[in-house]
Amino acid sequence: MYWHKNPFFFPYLWPYNLWHRHSGEKMLHLTFDDGPIPEVTEWVLEVLAGYGAEATFFCVGDNIGKHPEVFRKVTSAGHTVGNHTYNHLNGWKTGFADYIHNTELCQQRIGEPPRLFRPPHGRMTRQQAHTLRKDYQLIMWDVLSGDFDQTLSPGKCLHNTIKATENGSIIVFHDSLKARTNLQYVLPRFMEYFAGKEYQFMKL
Repeated sequence: MYWHKNPFFFPYLWPYNLWHRHSGEKMLHLTFDDGPIPEVTEWVLEVLAGYGAEATFFCVGDNIGKHPEVFRKVTSAGHTVGNHTYNHLNGWKTGFADYIHNTELCQQRIGEPPRLFRPPHGRMTRQQAHTLRKDYQLIMWDVLSGDFDQTLSPGKCLHNTIKATENGSIIVFHDSLKARTNLQYVLPRFMEYFAGKEYQFMKL
C-alpha cells in the first residue's frame, strides 16, 4: 500500500526531513529514484531538456558503477544528484552499521556535494536518520507517482499524480525498467500540464 499524496501528519513524525518546499513562485521539484539506467535515464534527460527543466536524481551506487557514462550525462546536464544507498537497501531490514556503510559507498561514487539522501522505499530507522542527517539533507516527498506500480494504468497514474500535486511539491518518479511504461506515458503529459499553468521545474 502507498499514498499518492502523503498524509498531512508525516512531516510532524519526521520534522528533520524535507517533504515539501514552499515558495511564493509557481515551482515544482521533480525527483527520479533508482537510476542511472541506460535508455530510461537518457530518455528522462531528453524530456527534461525539452522544457528547460532541472531535476534531482537519487542514484543507486551500484548503478552508477555499472553505467558511469549515463551518470555523467545526468551531471553534465546540470541536474542535482542525491544518494539512494549503494544497493537500494530497506533501512527497516538492514542493520545500522551496514546501512551507514552502504550509504557512504554510494556517496563515494557520487563524489561532489550537495549531500542529499533519500531512503529507498522511504524506510529507515530513527537511529539511521539521526546519524545520516549530520552529514546529509534527508529528502522525502509529498507526491508519489506510483509509476512503479504495474497494476496501475498509465492514465490513472497520470490522473493521480496531477491531482496530488500542488505548488512546492516534491514528486517522485523512477528512472527504472520496472517503471518505464508508466513513466514514459506520465512524465511528458505531467510536465505539459503544469508548464501550461506556468510552473517551473527546479532541482533541490
